[in-house]
Amino acid sequence: MAFQQGLSGLNATSKNLSIIGNNIANANTYGAKASRAEFADMYANAINGAGGSPIGIGVNLASVTQRFTQGNITTTESGLDLAINGNGFFMLDAGNGSRVYSRNGQLQLNEAGFIVNSAGQKLLGLAQGNTNGTDPVPVRLPTGGIQPQQTTSIEMEMNLDSRVGPPATTPFDFTDSTSYNNATSTTVYDSNGREISLALYYVNVAPNVWDVYATANGTDFNAGAPIVDDLTMLSDGSGIDTGVSALLNSFAIPAIPLGNGNSTEPIANIDLDLTGATQYGSPFGVTNLNPDGYAYGTLIGVNIDKNGIIKATYSNGESQEAGQLLLANFRNPQGLQPLGGNGWAETYASGNPLRTKPGEGNAGLLQSGALEESNVDLTAELVSMITAQRSYQANAQSIKTEDQVLQTLVNLR
Repeated sequence: MAFQQGLSGLNATSKNLSIIGNNIANANTYGAKASRAEFADMYANAINGAGGSPIGIGVNLASVTQRFTQGNITTTESGLDLAINGNGFFMLDAGNGSRVYSRNGQLQLNEAGFIVNSAGQKLLGLAQGNTNGTDPVPVRLPTGGIQPQQTTSIEMEMNLDSRVGPPATTPFDFTDSTSYNNATSTTVYDSNGREISLALYYVNVAPNVWDVYATANGTDFNAGAPIVDDLTMLSDGSGIDTGVSALLNSFAIPAIPLGNGNSTEPIANIDLDLTGATQYGSPFGVTNLNPDGYAYGTLIGVNIDKNGIIKATYSNGESQEAGQLLLANFRNPQGLQPLGGNGWAETYASGNPLRTKPGEGNAGLLQSGALEESNVDLTAELVSMITAQRSYQANAQSIKTEDQVLQTLVNLR
């Protein structure tokens, strides 16, 4: 009697319902991928005689495959959350030399400064200063501060008013505003990162000719002499007359008392770049005043751009690259082995991982402050559940019918 077919149908449909239930259970799991059951019919013999019409003996579950299609991307409030828009997997160090591959970008910093997932597995990428390599290591952010940098140059763009003449009072005295035409200020830093307020004063000494004086923390450190002597502008106002101007390209700031028994460290050389200066018949204005150097800063945030470059930002306004993330691609993602915990392991069927920087080759781009949702289509899964339920009922009915036929035969006596 044909109980075999109905029984195999019940087993296969039961497994299909388990797969559908698992999909529905993970509809809200970030980075999860839906699975589907693939069935195959069964026959008692593989080779049939000519013109034979064999009757199948049922169905079996041939395989369970996952659909690695893109899930929707939703924004979050965490800057360490990452979504992959396109192909690829995050690489994670699971310990003991093993690696896990995941699409779930729910990440955080651990106490040692490593970027990890909720299971404590470390995110892999390229270390700071080695972003041209391909050998991934656990990404570790600098948990300490950024060391101060002494100012060595100042870049300026400004317009000097060609309509003005020499100031009413001479010689220059920074305490007397009638002894200079205009002034501006900026902050420079010594080797310990201590701030020094640098004021620059512009004095017209003749048509198209200017002197530039400076003070540091209110101290005339250059003994009343200009740090730029006879800066000569072109008569059309378009820039500096380099053939005439006696531009002093650098100056030094000695140790400046701080008023508490301490003093700043001397700065031996600061290059002053005035090549962006103009002299037109319009008011004085500074459009760019950009000294380098900065004070000591503590880590306040981390940002990861679409190409996986990690930038650490500090309390002093500076930022530094701290490495770059890598993605892994596989020739056959269907061959990956699900491990649970939103992770997969490579297998012989999947092939070796191809490590790629985000945005290169067929690797997708990253989106910071976002997560990839599950690609489970809840509506489709519910419809599939109804279909599987009907299939289960039909297979059960075939067994019931066979039982009734068998009972009729038993009663023939």
